[in-house]
Amino acid sequence: MDSRNKLSSIENTAPTDNPHNLNNWQVLSPIAILYFGVSVFKHLFSNIIFLIPAIAVSYKSILEHPFIWLPGILFALALLSVFAFISFKVYRYRLTDDNIEIRSGIFNKKHLNLPFSRVQNVKIEQPIYYRFSGHACLKLDTAGSAKNEAKLIAIKLDYAQQLKSQIQQHGQNSEALNKQQHPTADSNEFQSESAPNNATQEIVLNRRKLSDLVIHGITSNRIWIFLGGLAPFYDRIFNYIGEGLTSLGINLTELFSLQSHSILEVALYALSFTMLIMLLLVSFSVIGAIISFYGYTLNKLADKYIRRSGLFTKHEVSMSLSRLQMVVQKQDWLDVLLKRINLYFEQSSSFGKNLDSSASSSKIIVPSIKPQESQALIDDAYPENSLKVLVINNEFEAISKRFIFRNIVYIFMPVWLIGLSFTLLNGKLTLALLASILFVTLCGLVVLRWKRWGIARDKNFVYLRKGLVGVDYYCFPIYKLQQIQFKQNLLMKRRLLATVKFVLASGSLKIPMINEKLAYELIDQGLYQVESSQKSWM
Repeated sequence: MDSRNKLSSIENTAPTDNPHNLNNWQVLSPIAILYFGVSVFKHLFSNIIFLIPAIAVSYKSILEHPFIWLPGILFALALLSVFAFISFKVYRYRLTDDNIEIRSGIFNKKHLNLPFSRVQNVKIEQPIYYRFSGHACLKLDTAGSAKNEAKLIAIKLDYAQQLKSQIQQHGQNSEALNKQQHPTADSNEFQSESAPNNATQEIVLNRRKLSDLVIHGITSNRIWIFLGGLAPFYDRIFNYIGEGLTSLGINLTELFSLQSHSILEVALYALSFTMLIMLLLVSFSVIGAIISFYGYTLNKLADKYIRRSGLFTKHEVSMSLSRLQMVVQKQDWLDVLLKRINLYFEQSSSFGKNLDSSASSSKIIVPSIKPQESQALIDDAYPENSLKVLVINNEFEAISKRFIFRNIVYIFMPVWLIGLSFTLLNGKLTLALLASILFVTLCGLVVLRWKRWGIARDKNFVYLRKGLVGVDYYCFPIYKLQQIQFKQNLLMKRRLLATVKFVLASGSLKIPMINEKLAYELIDQGLYQVESSQKSWM
């Protein structure tokens, strides 16, 4: 059965309101209005989220003037409904044997023509409001730009699954044809990456329990981002908390008074109060982790990794092993203490995307796993890697100590000396002491940064290590390189040092101030691997 007949059979089984021939433009189910409405609401909410702390602090005064906020809310809801309905009416899509076309947009008209051969990811999303009706959204992601993405909205889930399989099969056929047209390519590479695999059963590689998600929420950086966003409102928030506690019979001024309590009692009260606030903030981060990764499973089907997760919106992300660009192990300072790792499988990224987002379709994240689990997954993806041995034996080559000298002497010390001179001349000894403490702290962080940075390599892979208090490890096949940049200024040239930048489809990595000879060896090895292997980075 050829591709056109397969797509025709899929379309005939798809429950649509207007079943047409494949070459005709298709309309969406009316339930798509709900999706457009939620999308507009999310866009508006993302722009006003920074006003939430101010609204929370002054909500009493806002409620006292309903003639201002109530019409505004009603008008916003009406406008949202109109935008959702018009977006639904103008949306059209058409499927052919090898591509998809989508017309959309109200003010900015868009006409997307996406060949299936350019599709890198096929992602299925099922928001909670579509579970009862059995609908889902199918997202087609390319390797080039976020502008070249297609999304079919509110189609039946079984139709989305069938269409996903057909598009992926089309991609495998394209890869097989490309390999046949380049007979110099490695035959083992062809068999492992392009040839159809008889395995039809998914293998579960990893599951995340609720306790793992709680740990991930605790160790993630969402807490500190939230605290930073609240900084302008600290005074009003504390005043509001004080008023609330006073109404409950708790007087903070009296509680922390050294006249009525000993220093030890005040310190214990302060510690308890701080821990209570941190517990509240951590709970928000934990809830976010559970919403994102609830029901997490990482499966393998033939040469594809499939990640499924989500509490309210179910996400399904698939990644072909042949398109994997690198694996990354990340550990923040809390991860180091708890002996947990966040593992990332990264493939070609679209420019303009947030690469640290866990929901990004350019990567698969396995949150808060143990070191042995992480290494098992890395070995499954890259059986010939030496990361475990390199980490155990600490065989990473450190960068030059000139890194410490450059940052401390040329950057931090002049600023510290100017600030110290100014504060001492004005008799501000306390500020001078604080400036000196800050300078010493920054110097310590520079030393930690230098100690973490390192590089290693073997016949097939390059390994980078970096971090501050935590530590991150990067492992990528050499033949995946797209560029290698050699950088050297006059001072570095005198010291026979250089900086090397590795550019892959998933992003770039830099190793600064390494030995000049090692830099040239890395470049020579990279160019040789890319030219001689004839393997595709895709």
